[in-house]
Amino acid sequence: MSWEITYYDDTVQGEVLGLPAGFLSRYLRYTDRMEEYGPDLGMPHTRAMGDGLFELRLKAAEGISRVFFCTMVGKKIVILHQFIKKTDKTPRKELGIAKRRMKEVKKC
Repeated sequence: MSWEITYYDDTVQGEVLGLPAGFLSRYLRYTDRMEEYGPDLGMPHTRAMGDGLFELRLKAAEGISRVFFCTMVGKKIVILHQFIKKTDKTPRKELGIAKRRMKEVKKC
């Protein structure tokens, strides 16, 4: 059985699919692999952020972007949040949004 990718909500899906072309092409390539092989693509593509939160690491001519996701029982990957990186460290605000959404999704 392959993995299924879902989104936290329609807004998140629109934001992810509205990424600049370079990011979007990498996102689509990596998520195709995730659906087939599972969420752990390994570095430099994915990285565990702790407590069940993961990041999909996108690098393109436009810069660097991150897409946070978590996994659920039944081989589901839930895309929680995305942002374009402007600094070396992941901003706490962005990480906080993803963690809050993950808690909300896992409660259901």
